[in-house]
Amino acid sequence: MSDQPTAEHSLVSDEEALERLRALRGSIDNLDAALVHLLAERFKCTQQVGELKAAHHLPPADPAREADQIARLRRLAEDAKLDPAFAEKFLNFIIDEVVRHHRAIAARPKRV
Repeated sequence: MSDQPTAEHSLVSDEEALERLRALRGSIDNLDAALVHLLAERFKCTQQVGELKAAHHLPPADPAREADQIARLRRLAEDAKLDPAFAEKFLNFIIDEVVRHHRAIAARPKRV
């Protein structure tokens, strides 16, 4: 008798692996959708922050707040077993976009 799996055994394993792959990809798709919706909600809030900053002549960026948020997110990432450097890059990407939006809001002509 050979120790090699039979073609039939290999086929069943491949089918099971493909089914597991489909299930995992379905979960990833659901998580991606949730992330998009969460980011949309976050940007709705930051839009309101930008409006408040512009109305009260506050600067579009707040480096102290950003540094606090980065430190906080790094701690959360560590607790979640996520690479803190990745989490920081992700937050910096979001912060850059938020500040860009805040600058655009501040540059709009003021309504009378």
